Amino acid sequence: MNWLLVVAGAMVGAPMRYLTDRAVQSRHDTVFPWGTFTVNVVGCFVLGLVTGSAAGPSAHVQLLLGTGLCGALTTYSTFSYETLRLAEDGAGFFAAANVVGSIVAGLGAAFAGTAFAQALWG
Repeated sequence: MNWLLVVAGAMVGAPMRYLTDRAVQSRHDTVFPWGTFTVNVVGCFVLGLVTGSAAGPSAHVQLLLGTGLCGALTTYSTFSYETLRLAEDGAGFFAAANVVGSIVAGLGAAFAGTAFAQALWG
């Protein structure tokens, strides 16, 4: 049963990642990977929401949303590849901005998600 919850979450998260990445990136005329940045920050916020409640969501909700949805929505491998590509293509500033921005925004989003969940559900 647990693996089905992870699969179900991933079946939603993976297409969300692809579609969001393409939609966001198509609106920006820059080499900065805004699509990947966006899905990773949103995923951090959602994971903060899922884990932020003092009572805590059930293990099933954590598997469905935390592991399945957020695991498929976010992408460390694409973040790493795009950062490496930027550095190799001579866009060192954008590579550094991607690393620093992703870490700061991701941690901030996780913190905000946790705080929001605690405010809502205690």
